[in-house]
Amino acid sequence: MDMSVINSYIPLYRDALLLTLRIGWQGVFWAFIIGLGCTLIRQLRIPVLRGVVTVYVELLRNTPLLVQLFFLYFALPKIGIRISAEVCGSLGLGLLGGAYMAETFRSGLDNIAPVQEESALSLGMSRYQTLRYVIFPQAASASMAGILANVIFLLKETSVFSVISLMDLMFTAKDLIGMYAKTIECLTLLVMFYLIMLLPVSLLGTVLERRLRFAEFGN
Repeated sequence: MDMSVINSYIPLYRDALLLTLRIGWQGVFWAFIIGLGCTLIRQLRIPVLRGVVTVYVELLRNTPLLVQLFFLYFALPKIGIRISAEVCGSLGLGLLGGAYMAETFRSGLDNIAPVQEESALSLGMSRYQTLRYVIFPQAASASMAGILANVIFLLKETSVFSVISLMDLMFTAKDLIGMYAKTIECLTLLVMFYLIMLLPVSLLGTVLERRLRFAEFGN
């Protein structure tokens, strides 16, 4: 392994990491918003809207992100809708993540005993107050492990962004390998930078999950 090669490639990987983080976290943000929106729609109990959410969730969860990115980046321009590679990446990740987040939130809500809602309503709380102060806080705690797993999953899925010519970590590694054939050095840096991106999230998630469990147990 040539350390001089690794040192010379680090700035390229650093720039790729910043791009990957920016688009990845944009996707995570939209995934959370979309997932929460789907959960609220399901709580409205309007058959048509719930049906739309169900179709969206099943469609996105059962197709690869790679196919979804191809559709957004290469198919939409055929009907006059053109979006940049960065917007395509964050949008594709957000749509995919929204489907997974919606199921995670639904699972958290399913863990809440019906008596919780009934008790809150019997005390004079409105349905909105019941959802905000009773149901959603407990569901968030129950869903935390799934949310963190989804975040890590989505950040790892950024590895397919190279197919739409985004200079992310994977694109940088493949490009350097193709030009200079420094396979070991390039792949070593790729692993290191993915660890830099994902390990803090994993550790922070573990700490947060433990604190939530401790707070719940303490109550």
